[in-house]
Amino acid sequence: MTARPRVLYVTDLAYEAKGRRYCDEDIHLTSRLRADFDIALCHPGEAVALMDAFDAVVVRNSGPVLTHQEQYDAFRARALETGKPVHNQLTGKADMLGKRYLLDLTAAGYPVIPTVDRAEDLHRLPEAAGYVLKPKAGADSIGLRFVPRVEPADLTGDVLAQPRIDFRYEVSFYFVDHDFQYALYAPHPDRRWALERYEPTAEDLDFARRFIAWNDIEHGIQRVDACRTPEGGLLLVELEDLNPYLSLDLLDDATRDAFVDRFKKSLHGLLA
Repeated sequence: MTARPRVLYVTDLAYEAKGRRYCDEDIHLTSRLRADFDIALCHPGEAVALMDAFDAVVVRNSGPVLTHQEQYDAFRARALETGKPVHNQLTGKADMLGKRYLLDLTAAGYPVIPTVDRAEDLHRLPEAAGYVLKPKAGADSIGLRFVPRVEPADLTGDVLAQPRIDFRYEVSFYFVDHDFQYALYAPHPDRRWALERYEPTAEDLDFARRFIAWNDIEHGIQRVDACRTPEGGLLLVELEDLNPYLSLDLLDDATRDAFVDRFKKSLHGLLA
C-alpha cells in the first residue's frame, strides 16, 4: 500500500480576529483534507522543529506574521534551504513579502490605489479628503493611521501613503492556483467582514486575474481584495498570498465542497 502524503498544517487556532473565527475554518479544512492526506496541526512557532518529518507544509490561518516574525523568517529560510514544498508557494510577490508590491503595481500602471513611500513622490497622490499611512510590514490593520494630509516626516521608515478612497463597497475574489472559485463583498463600507455572495462580471474577473497572473504562485490560495469606486471601476486594495482568510462559513455546501476539492487537487499538484 502506498503511503499517504504527510502534511504539516500551520495555524494559530487561538488567534482572535475581528469578525472572523480562524479556528473554525481550519478545523473544517483539516477534517476534509484528511480524506487525502495524513494531517498534523501546529502553531507557527513549531513549524521549523516539525517540518522535516512531513512531505509538505500548508500555511493557513496563522495570524499576522508580525506576531511571530522571527519564527516565520526561520521557517521560510528552512523551507527554501531544503526545498520543502510549501502551500502557498514561497515565490509570491505580494503580501507574503509585505506591502512594497503596491509601489511596484502603482509604478507599472495597474488599477491599484495610488501608493507612494517617498516625500518627493507625494505629488503623485491625488487630492483627497484624507490619507492612509500603513506600515510596509503591516497586516490585519496593525499600525494603520488616518491623517488629513501626508507630511514628508510621515514617510520616514517603512511606511506607505495612500489617499482614502470614497468607495461604494469592497469585494474579494478567491482563487486556488489560477482558478477562480467564488467572490464575496461587503455591501456596507463600515462593516468589512459582513460579507455576502457576489456574482462577478466578466470585467470583474479580468481585473482580478491580472493580479493572479502578475504573481508568481502556481500552487496556492490567493484573495484579491478590491474596492468599487463611485465611478464604477475597481481598484486593488491588497493581494493576499500568504494566509488569506476564506470565509468558508458563508458559502453554500456546493461551493464549499468545490473549493475543498480544488484545494486538494492543488496540494497533490504541489507534491507531484
